[in-house]
This record gives sequence, structure tokens and C-alpha cells, in this order.
Amino acid sequence: MKRPKTLSATFVERARQPGRYGDGRGSFGLSLLVKSMSNGRVSKSWSQRLRLPGRVTNIGLGAYPIVSLAEARRAALENRRALHRGENPFAGGGVPSFAEAAESVIRTHRAAWKDGAKSEAQWRASLRDYVLPKLGRMPVDRVTTGDVVGVLKPIWVSKHETARRVRSRIGAVMKWSVAEGHRADNPAGDAAVEALPKVNGIKKNMRALPHSEVAAALETVAATGAWLGSKLAFRFLVLTAARSGEVRLARWSEVDLAGKVWTVPASRMKAKKAHAVPLSDAALAVLAAAARLRDKSDLIFPSVRGRTLSDSTISKLIRENGIKAVVHGFRSSFRDWAAESGVRREVAEAALAHTIGGVEGAYHRTTQFQARREVMQQWADYLAGLLK
Repeated sequence: MKRPKTLSATFVERARQPGRYGDGRGSFGLSLLVKSMSNGRVSKSWSQRLRLPGRVTNIGLGAYPIVSLAEARRAALENRRALHRGENPFAGGGVPSFAEAAESVIRTHRAAWKDGAKSEAQWRASLRDYVLPKLGRMPVDRVTTGDVVGVLKPIWVSKHETARRVRSRIGAVMKWSVAEGHRADNPAGDAAVEALPKVNGIKKNMRALPHSEVAAALETVAATGAWLGSKLAFRFLVLTAARSGEVRLARWSEVDLAGKVWTVPASRMKAKKAHAVPLSDAALAVLAAAARLRDKSDLIFPSVRGRTLSDSTISKLIRENGIKAVVHGFRSSFRDWAAESGVRREVAEAALAHTIGGVEGAYHRTTQFQARREVMQQWADYLAGLLK
């Protein structure tokens, strides 16, 4: 579609190619911003470029088709008139502060966060502790790469993982600001990283037990006076080599006891694909014990109050009992056992619901279900044998 010298209602309606389309001379800086969306569609929004004393900035005028071309032109004209009169065109809700923009981003993502309030709480905590004191009151169009570096530099080395997440969240706010027409770039991009100290790229592995010590850990936890639901969730997690969230949110409706399979829905899987987990005899025994806790919630491992176990419950359970591992580390213990036991790599990776990329992945699209059933039973038998 040919780029016009001035916008027309037809062009605005039909525009699909991502980019910024100016309304030509005499438009008072009006432009249409077209962006691709993850669902294959495009979003369209209006912005106006204005020259203020000492700086040039963009002001968002709303989204199309809620705001038509004619309405956007009228708004742009009114803003220019306001400047001519010496008035502030932003007083009616123009360029937001970083704090205001962050609130909009959080509201946008809130419905998609599958862990309830956990992600929102993490966002708010990191912004409160590291970002808002420096950028909170700053209009988003005034934030520079130097400002972002100033936020990240004090924690880039000492708290690198936290700093990496903070940078990602600043970037999300900046990308939202670009989409809304408040600025033209993302100052938290690669240039910010290039200005920060180099960090050792060696990834620190999560603490995991040698597989020969896993059975003893299971027995240690089983012997405590902790809530039965917590203890059974931990045992089930180890026997299935599943992730914490997959187990804590597990429901009876996902289990086929006759078929000895637990199907985790795509919404709870990291790879966003449903995952069928073959259940060993030991895992089925855990479910039999958990049946005593069954209530209206349908949760297999409810909390004392009949709610979802928190993500810290199992972590606290193993930490307070002197087990030198993190919850996720038990997946590593399983993987080490599988490697040393001669389990084929593709079967072990499928058991962990890992995605194999590249050419190898193209040849291993099968779920290896029957092979995984045998491996999970062998894993359970191995653990049971350690206690004899």
C-alpha cells in the first residue's frame, strides 16, 4: 500500500504495514502509528509531535478507530492552539509519568498473568525498590538511556538477575509508551546494556541433591508434622519430576486414574503445550492418600484452608528440614539419574517437558509417552530401593 502524502480515512482503515505514517505538512505533527500484535492483528494509535521550550516530545491522542482521523486532526489543532496561548496541552492527560505508565502496563498484563497476584507483586516490588525513586515522576518521553543506566548500574553486578528483570520491566513500560505515541524509542534497549559492566556469563545452577539422597529427603519430609497436603505435593513433585506450579495447581479433573496419567493443561506449562505425565505406582499411591483431602475446590493438594498452596510452602518445607536443595533442583536430580541410568536423552527431556530445538527437535516431535511411562516407574523403583 503506497504511503500517502497526507492521510485519508480509507488509508487509515486499510493500513496494515507496521510503521509511522505522518499526515503531511500542515498537520501540526499528527501521525498514525501501526504496530503488529502477537495475535496477528495490528493496533493503530494517534500521536502528535510537539516542540516545547527546550525539547521536542510526542503526545498520544488515542487509538483508532475510537478516535477517527477527523477527531485526531481536531485534537492536534487544539494542542497547537493551546501552545500558542502559552497553555500546557498535557494538562488534560498527555504524556504520563513513568509511574502512571507503569500502572497502565500492569493493568494490561494483569489478566494474562497465570499466577494470580504473584507477578503483579513482583513487578510492584522491583519498581518500588529500584525504579520509581529515580524515574517515577519523570514523563516517559524524558527518560533517556542514561537514566536507565543510572537505575541499573548500582545492582547490575551485585544483583544481576534482579537487575535483568528490572531492565525488562522498564523496557515493557517504554514499549507501551512507544505504542501509545508518547515517545519513539526504547531507552532500555541494547545500548543500555552496552553501557553497563560486563558480567560473568556463567549461569549459577540451582541447588540440587545427588539423586542418591533424594529418597532420604522424601522420608525426612514425610516424618514431619507438616500439613499433609504440603508433604504429599512434595512427594508427587519428586516422583513426577514436575514443576512446582504444575503440582500446586493440579486438579482431580486432570487425572485419569484408570489410564494412570495426569494431563497438565497448556495454561500451566512453560512451553504452553499440554503435557501428559505417566503415573508410577508410587505416584498413584500419593493420589490415593490425597483423596482424603478432596473438597469442592477440586485441588489435589489444597492448603489447610482449602486454597492453592503458595509457591513458598514447599520451599519452606524442605528448607526448614535441613534439605540442601531448592524445589526446582529435584528435576535436576531426576535428570542426573536418567543420564547415569542410560535413559535416552530425548526421553529424559520429554519427561521434563523440555523443548528440543533445532534439527534434533524436528526429528523428535513424538511425546515418547510409553518410554516415559517405563522411565517414571524405574525412577520410583530406584527411590524405593534406596530405603531398603
